[in-house]
Amino acid sequence: MSTPDQLTIDTPEQISLEFNLASAGSRFLALAIDTALQTGGFLVLAIVAFGLWLMAAFVPGSGGLRTWALAVLVLLAFVIYYGYFAIFEALWSGQTPGKRIIGLRVIGISGRPITVYEAILRNVVRIADQFPGVYAIGILTVFLTSNHQRLGDLAAATVVVHERSLERDDTWETRPVRARYGAARLAAEDVAVIEAFLRRRIDLPDVRRERSALQIAEHVRHRLNVTTTDADETFLEDVAAEYRASGRYR
Repeated sequence: MSTPDQLTIDTPEQISLEFNLASAGSRFLALAIDTALQTGGFLVLAIVAFGLWLMAAFVPGSGGLRTWALAVLVLLAFVIYYGYFAIFEALWSGQTPGKRIIGLRVIGISGRPITVYEAILRNVVRIADQFPGVYAIGILTVFLTSNHQRLGDLAAATVVVHERSLERDDTWETRPVRARYGAARLAAEDVAVIEAFLRRRIDLPDVRRERSALQIAEHVRHRLNVTTTDADETFLEDVAAEYRASGRYR
């Protein structure tokens, strides 16, 4: 059973995945960092625009170049304001610089990694969450919903969770492909379970960690119809690495 600040997902393999939901305070702190970075980007664009104005004033014949350069600057400003969150969350698996610093991550409500579509959708709805100012609607819905979701999260079926605060074990995410098991044949739900376990295993007691690894590995071996003498966690890391290297990832 989930506590008010915890999301528990029971997978078809009878494995419970537990995630600590991010509070409004931690989310607002991450937002403040991201907003500061956005402001820094706008400041750089303003300095460049001022330089273009000086060039147009003192360099004859530079008007045409200034017009094109200003058009590019306007486009970049649009991307910084509207695309910042969606781009980072799509490329960084649910994290922005602010979320990474605070230790937060956006995931699907089923526990799987966020998709590009979900990253775009939750941030398109961010426009509504900002009304009538300082994210008033977004903060209100975070307090009122059981899984601390703003409107964008509800639309995209996502939640924001805390990452581990003391130790991380993310070496498997850049692990080279060492074995071929046909991981591309796995369903996205199977891969979501594998990756969720690999991300959260440090938080699990040893007995539960070993039992969960065994259950997931047996399920995956059965789905792929393979046998291996590798340790369960090593096998799961290899399967995750192979799937990430396949064209089906994301």
